[in-house]
Amino acid sequence: MSDTRDHHVTLRFTRGFEFVAHFEDTPGLPPLFFDEPSPLGAGAAPNAAAVLGAAIGDCLSASLVFCLRKARLDVLDLTTHVVTHVTRNEQGRFRVSGIDVEINPQLSKADDARFQRCEDLFEDFCVVTESVRQGIPVKVTVGKEAQAMVP
Repeated sequence: MSDTRDHHVTLRFTRGFEFVAHFEDTPGLPPLFFDEPSPLGAGAAPNAAAVLGAAIGDCLSASLVFCLRKARLDVLDLTTHVVTHVTRNEQGRFRVSGIDVEINPQLSKADDARFQRCEDLFEDFCVVTESVRQGIPVKVTVGKEAQAMVP
C-alpha cells in the first residue's frame, strides 16, 4: 500500500459567488455546490468554512465508528453536530477561529471499558482533524491564462 494518497477536485465558477466542485477520483459522484452567504452570495449552498466543518465532523465520526466496530460494539445510530466559528482577525479579515464537534453514538450494548478505549484513540486516526490541528501547507499558483483575461 502506498504511503501517499492524492484527491483531485476541480472547481468551476458559475455566477455571483457560486462554484461547483467535481470530484475527479470518484466517477459518477454528483458535484458539490458552494456559495457565500449574504451579502456576498445568495447563500444557496454551503461555503468553504461550513464544508471544512463538515469534513472534520465526518472524519471524526468515521474514525469513531471504525474503532467501535473493531471493539465489537454495534453502532445503532450516530449524530454529529459541528459548529464552525468564523471571526475577524486583527487585520479585520474573517478566519476560522475554531470548530466544535459533538458526537452522539447510540450503541446496542454498554461496555464502558471498550467505549472508553475508543474515546481515547479515535481522534488520532482522523486524517482531516489532526492535519488541520497541525496546520497544512498550502501552495497556491495563479495561472497565466487568468492574467491574460484582465483588461
